[in-house]
Amino acid sequence: MAIFLTKESKVLVQGMTGGEGMKHTRRMLAADTDVVGGVNPRKAGLVVDIGDRRLPVFGSVAAGVGSTGADVCVVLVPPAHVRSAVTEAVDAGIGLAVVVTEGVPVHDTVAFTDHARRRGTRVVGPNCPGLITPGQSDAGIIPADITKPGPIGLVSKSGTLTYELMHELRDTGFSTCVGIGGDPVVGTTHIDCLQAFEDDPDTRLIVLIGEIGGDAEERAAAYIRDHVTKPVVAYIAGFTAPEGRTMGHAGAIVSGSSGTATAKKAALEAAGVRVGSTPTETARLAEGVLGGLQG
Repeated sequence: MAIFLTKESKVLVQGMTGGEGMKHTRRMLAADTDVVGGVNPRKAGLVVDIGDRRLPVFGSVAAGVGSTGADVCVVLVPPAHVRSAVTEAVDAGIGLAVVVTEGVPVHDTVAFTDHARRRGTRVVGPNCPGLITPGQSDAGIIPADITKPGPIGLVSKSGTLTYELMHELRDTGFSTCVGIGGDPVVGTTHIDCLQAFEDDPDTRLIVLIGEIGGDAEERAAAYIRDHVTKPVVAYIAGFTAPEGRTMGHAGAIVSGSSGTATAKKAALEAAGVRVGSTPTETARLAEGVLGGLQG
């Protein structure tokens, strides 16, 4: 089992013919992702050879869906074009849109995530590495060779910390790893993933990675307390960050105690979550909890 992405998922890449699009399409194919084509209105009709695959380029998402039955799109277009790309995918009936692009204007994200929500499309991102169900499919830019299938579900704001925890827990493995992105507005939240992992029978433990800024982790803690029965282990990045600064893509300015790493840690621990002080300690906590479940 997995959440959001399986071996049956058929993926279109919006921006496939660009440099980044070609690179990451090649990597997705190497991970056994069923990439069925790309979308570029200026290059419709082109066929791109990648390895032993010949991938058609469609002039629109609707044309790609109609021809291939695609149900997932990976968006690798410049920030100014993301809103129209996601809107087009939603209107074409795509069920999952993975927006890797960073630097998307927040008002654009608000518009396309609202449109997607009303039409029943899940958006992951923007400014995210995407998601991977090891051994089945990889939609985005997450390295596929640093872990294996297993019983842990991972949800993370940070792309690089997603990779680090995947590597730290590579001997145990994951059901699905989701990098939700750290922008102020994202399409899929910690809570969305917590709910999906709670419902997934093959996910036995959840690892949550957060960052300073905003209140997403505090809201996740409240959800865990009230709705999650599976064990959760967490890591919060930013304990040494100066207060009052916007740090990287944390998504908000830290003010007072709201949004600080200490406040987030306290909220999660009050909900019964074990919180590691480093990624390595978090991984060891996860292994210990999982070992107790198996024992």
